[in-house]
Amino acid sequence: MLKKIGNKLVDPFKRSIRNKLILAMILLAIVPIAAITGLAADNSRQSMETEVITTNQSNMKWTGVYVGDQFTQLNNLIYSALISPHLNDYLANAEEGSPSKQFTIQKNLIETLNNLFYSAGNKVIGLEMYLAEPNKMFFINASQNDIESVSVEPEPFQTMAANNQDFMVRTDEAQPDQFQLIRSINRFENQDRLGYISLRIRWSMFDQTLDLLGRGDQQQVLIVSGDGEELYLPGGQKLPESTLERIRQADEGQGYFSTDDEYVFYNTIDPVGLRLVNIVPRSAINASALATMRFGFIVGTISALAAIIIAVFLAWRMATPIVKLARSMQGLGLIRETEITVSNRVDEIGLLETKLNNMSLRIKEHIKNEYSITLEKKTAELKALQAQINPHFLQNTLQMIGSMLFTKQPAECYAIIRSLSEMFRYVIRDPDRLATLKTEMDHLDNYMKIQQQRFGARLGYNVRQDESALASPIPKLTLQPIVENAFFHGLDTKSGDWQLDVDVCKEENAIHIRIKDNGVGMNADRLALVRSRLNGHSGQAWTSGSRIGIQNVASRIRLHFGKDGLIRINSEPGLGTTVTVIIPLGEAGGVGVE
Repeated sequence: MLKKIGNKLVDPFKRSIRNKLILAMILLAIVPIAAITGLAADNSRQSMETEVITTNQSNMKWTGVYVGDQFTQLNNLIYSALISPHLNDYLANAEEGSPSKQFTIQKNLIETLNNLFYSAGNKVIGLEMYLAEPNKMFFINASQNDIESVSVEPEPFQTMAANNQDFMVRTDEAQPDQFQLIRSINRFENQDRLGYISLRIRWSMFDQTLDLLGRGDQQQVLIVSGDGEELYLPGGQKLPESTLERIRQADEGQGYFSTDDEYVFYNTIDPVGLRLVNIVPRSAINASALATMRFGFIVGTISALAAIIIAVFLAWRMATPIVKLARSMQGLGLIRETEITVSNRVDEIGLLETKLNNMSLRIKEHIKNEYSITLEKKTAELKALQAQINPHFLQNTLQMIGSMLFTKQPAECYAIIRSLSEMFRYVIRDPDRLATLKTEMDHLDNYMKIQQQRFGARLGYNVRQDESALASPIPKLTLQPIVENAFFHGLDTKSGDWQLDVDVCKEENAIHIRIKDNGVGMNADRLALVRSRLNGHSGQAWTSGSRIGIQNVASRIRLHFGKDGLIRINSEPGLGTTVTVIIPLGEAGGVGVE
């Protein structure tokens, strides 16, 4: 009795893909929503905490970079004054020469300081410069351009000399909205302090950048010195001494720590060594987490109800085409259909499985035909490439032969002409066949004879080969394009002697052909790009004009030998490049070898 009832309940789902899909969609909709809602309520606090930490660390990183850039711009203003020829002229001649000359020198220096002040914009409210040797103090601001003689060294100069500082940032409690950026003026030869130059700047120039931290009513942002002194408090509220002490003890760079009441994020501001601090109270995180949990329960309940309705609708819509397709496939007979084992399923999917398996046989046959067409296309491309030799190489060779006719013996001229003739013969002879490694090496040898004649003693060429490996098959024009690229990309731009080494050896069940040059090499980014292109990800690797690119070589090796044939490239800037061609031992299946 129970079995009959069970069969009646199961049978509608067993025979109809539509009913199965409706049930599956309902379960897939409800179960995840229920699980996610429960997990969200349980983990909301932790997730919110992680999000706050990650977001603030990212914001602190970029805000620190932008604030550092602003300080760098201010430093550059000071440096522009330090390297001014008018300042150097004043230091060298301030107490010498005629009064008119001294007046001109002084006027030029004041104009330089004025230009620096007005180019800084409205955030810089004043500039002062102290020079110890003439005991002069220069004051530049919007309402004054003064020079005063001083009898006592100013306090910043004394402090920097006592602490052996070349740079300092300080604030005045009477004017907390401003700070001084001070850098010493040192003699180039012995680094003696000659004075200092100071910019008085409004802290408000950083407010827009600090807003990147998302400052709110509960959040506090400030800038402190390297020893923990509070320099800029936009909110006006000072930090507890315990928090400042932990900031002092923190490592350089970026980081954070937490207390019972708050999270403290910090980051060192380059190049001034100040620290950017962001205080986020825990209460803000707790309030947001509770709101998220309440919202999650409401949304979860509504989503579950909506998911059931949508699941039924989508399942019905999705299953209807399948049912129609299955009914259509019942009367479909494919050409050359081969009977296979009937599926164990009794629904529409079982019918589709049976019919589509027959269709897959036809697709495999089509893929095989497409591969043959691709192979023929690659062969045709190679024939087109073989029909041409790099016109620049041919032109240079013919010019060299013409020059040799007037300066060399006939035998030497004949040797070069014979090498060029052998190259042409090799290129145009049976281009659709594989060559033996020996004939490919002979072709490379002819090419190098011409290059050695052209470059003379500057070009060194060594070959080391395992004779037992030379009978192995290899696609034509594999090695010479690689060597040609070595000249074009590695050696042409290198001064001094050139060296090219070719090593042919057996390693395990493969033949390794290493072509090494001492050219300019490649940096890591360029090497990664070339390797990516060799793997077929993009572009053409090392191709220019009518030359055969190394990617073409790699493609033909993969076409003939599959995964057993490949090209590896290693390179270091200034040391050269090594290209390793790896081919398997034995015959390439189905292709003749000359």
